[in-house]
Amino acid sequence: MTPSPVYEAGTVGCFVPNDLVRPIVGAAHGPLAGRVAAVKDLYDIAGEKTGGGSPEWLETAKPAARHSAVVEKLLAAGATIAHRTIADEFFFSLTGTHSRYTIPVNVRAPGRVPGGSSSGSAAAMAAGLCDFAMGSDTGGSVRIPASFCGVFGIRPTHGRVDLTGGMAMAPSLDTGGWFTDDAGLFATIGDVLLDHRKVGGRIAHVSIAADAFALADPAVRGAHEGFLARAADLLPRTSDITLASDGYADWRAAFRNVQAHEVMALYGAWAAQRRPAFNPSVGDRFRYATAVTDAMKAEADAMRARVRAHIHGLVPPGSVVCLPTAPTIAPLRDASEAELESFRMATLALTCPAGLAGLPQVTLPAVRVDGCPAGLSFIGWAGGDEALLGLARRLAPLCAH
Repeated sequence: MTPSPVYEAGTVGCFVPNDLVRPIVGAAHGPLAGRVAAVKDLYDIAGEKTGGGSPEWLETAKPAARHSAVVEKLLAAGATIAHRTIADEFFFSLTGTHSRYTIPVNVRAPGRVPGGSSSGSAAAMAAGLCDFAMGSDTGGSVRIPASFCGVFGIRPTHGRVDLTGGMAMAPSLDTGGWFTDDAGLFATIGDVLLDHRKVGGRIAHVSIAADAFALADPAVRGAHEGFLARAADLLPRTSDITLASDGYADWRAAFRNVQAHEVMALYGAWAAQRRPAFNPSVGDRFRYATAVTDAMKAEADAMRARVRAHIHGLVPPGSVVCLPTAPTIAPLRDASEAELESFRMATLALTCPAGLAGLPQVTLPAVRVDGCPAGLSFIGWAGGDEALLGLARRLAPLCAH
């Protein structure tokens, strides 16, 4: 794999205006000693304000009394925290275009969006401005920017990365994930951040979610099929499955309503009192969230329970499900809001299964389509994060980034 060229930070536009004045140097020794990290504007850093992508939230926030658990663990492992990265406002986006600051530049897909909401972290990683970057993933906010920017990314098993000291979005769905170009480092970060609830198992079977592949553009689908053919000797036996026999519409609707209801529980009163100048699309999503009733949330939770049981049944220890990370390559930066919303709804169908089930998912920079990265994903069993990180390391030599 060819290392990223190093760009000037100002040309990428991936760091918040209130970026760190100086790096925070970690322990002299440890598995991440000498590694430079950037963290999403979600994780508390002692003495600094956390903004969640919102200038108004930043204005009213108080400096953090201590580091978030993630930052503490990274520093203890030797990492240097050098930058705080731009995020879409209140993490309510998959495209990276709903920031109140700038849209970070996707150097690996020029003229196209970086993906969100962890847009700055993925863009910084792709531009070689750090060794790894921390994001968060509720509805795809690590997986999609990783796919678009051509880097490795992970949504861990829900709860295995301690989010104490991090801004929440929808706590029953939120996870802390990370990006890197180096598959070995990708796994090492897991050793540092993942808790003790590892469920071991050797991956012995890969289920290809044929219905999920059918949702992808033909060029993306064909490229991933080619990758899987090249990887045949490195993968265990495979078989085709239908992941969602009744389609993804009900799953997606349940995800949206759970997320929206939890967002309003956290930020609704503040938004009503403060009346921030939301990014227009983010404002639309907050308005949608106000209409999600307790009854709608209960119905969504019932659907989530059914989806969870179904998907857990498909991925006992030793089995994983393969699917495209996103249905397309990154949309153009000048795409209309209608086009971006259409993309968002199509993409949520692919990202909501792992989110509803609380399961880990890795995305690999597997292929390029029309010169742009396109990620391929594997969903694993609860606690099987380490097995997925190992699979990423095994397949890394075949990846196209």
